[in-house]
Amino acid sequence: MRKKLRSCSFIMAAVLLLSGFAACGEKAVPDVNLVQGDTEGARYVNLFGPTEKSSPDAKNIARTAHEMTVLEAEEKLGIKIEYRTYTAEDYQDKTYDDVTLERGRNSMDDLYLLNPDVIHMLGKEGHLADLSGLEAAQNLREVVKTANTVDGKLVAIPQEVVAYGLFVNKDMFDEYKLKLPNTPEEFLNCCKVFKENGIETPVGANRWWLETFVFAQAYAGLYNEDDTDAKIQELNSGKAKYSDYMRSSFEFLKLMIDEGYIDAKKAYVSEALEGERDDFLGQKCPIVMAYWGAANADTAYGKPDFNMQVIGFPSSFGQMPVVTITGYGVGAKAEHMEDAMAVMNEILSDEALQLYAETNKVISPSKNVEVQCIDALKPLNDRVEEGVYVLASNASMEMEQWGNVCLVVRELLNGASVDDCMAELDRLQEEAGNP
Repeated sequence: MRKKLRSCSFIMAAVLLLSGFAACGEKAVPDVNLVQGDTEGARYVNLFGPTEKSSPDAKNIARTAHEMTVLEAEEKLGIKIEYRTYTAEDYQDKTYDDVTLERGRNSMDDLYLLNPDVIHMLGKEGHLADLSGLEAAQNLREVVKTANTVDGKLVAIPQEVVAYGLFVNKDMFDEYKLKLPNTPEEFLNCCKVFKENGIETPVGANRWWLETFVFAQAYAGLYNEDDTDAKIQELNSGKAKYSDYMRSSFEFLKLMIDEGYIDAKKAYVSEALEGERDDFLGQKCPIVMAYWGAANADTAYGKPDFNMQVIGFPSSFGQMPVVTITGYGVGAKAEHMEDAMAVMNEILSDEALQLYAETNKVISPSKNVEVQCIDALKPLNDRVEEGVYVLASNASMEMEQWGNVCLVVRELLNGASVDDCMAELDRLQEEAGNP
């Protein structure tokens, strides 16, 4: 599994441009600039990021918010931002992360929009510059610093903090007199009732995001009780095992597969949103999992014909948001380093982040910026504001989380046993401790 890129889309980082972040192809990794502009005699920086994959002409608030901040930075600084992109066609293609990893290692761009697993890998390998000296970095929430600090260096900063949750059709829950679930047991009971009443597949899934169930259940106590740092050190030293934290949550997913609550074969080959969006919006399935920004975007779940609520994942601590941090990174050997840092300071300033957050209605990485969320997101937002959540990306953990766990979950979807998955987690933990 080391040969595969630990790439599980983020789409957290891809909230800007939705599903384009999730995948890229078996084509050769690009080793040339993909987009060239007329930059002769001008100051410019090169930004590598995802492109819209489905419905490119549809209104996309997240993309618009990003473009607004970039345009303001260009005008203020007199610097042209040149976009370079890569987009995949299907599940057999290389991921966006495969491509960013290759380009980052070869210093092919100045700025990169990165998923958590690539932040971890490029940061560990020394390919990302330290951003802690930026003025914009001084106002960051601690959760952002924790997630993106690698070997003492802040190597990436996002335009938003992304919380994943369960998107539920509240009308369908009401129809069968079901309360929104808090615990794994309650969740399974809801699935059982839906199945008994003719809902063929209660939970719509894709090949990327089922690990959110794992993180919510495995780390509810680690992040919401005392001694979090001490527990992480036990994991880093090998005194504790990730498999011990995650076994029960993998057993939970295995039960969901065995009972037909998710379609494992379909999920294994489905890109994010593509495999489940139509069924959810068509009210054929009552539950999907997605990131915060999907509730605001027309290309995702922004206009359902029913009462949609976004809640946390079931856990022993109740409904649990799963937070993962992506971000913009600057290449350690960026050709236009000074201008790249100037652009970062502008698009990540409180002023720009306020504009971005107000346009996109998201959680800002700045502790100085707050925005009212839409009604559908209030259940999830309330938990985050209470400080109740788990991290799915944490650079202080030697074993990268978001990508590795995603790939192990995919093995479960493909027929592996829970014991096989635990053995793989143990191998990955040992490998991370002995690079």
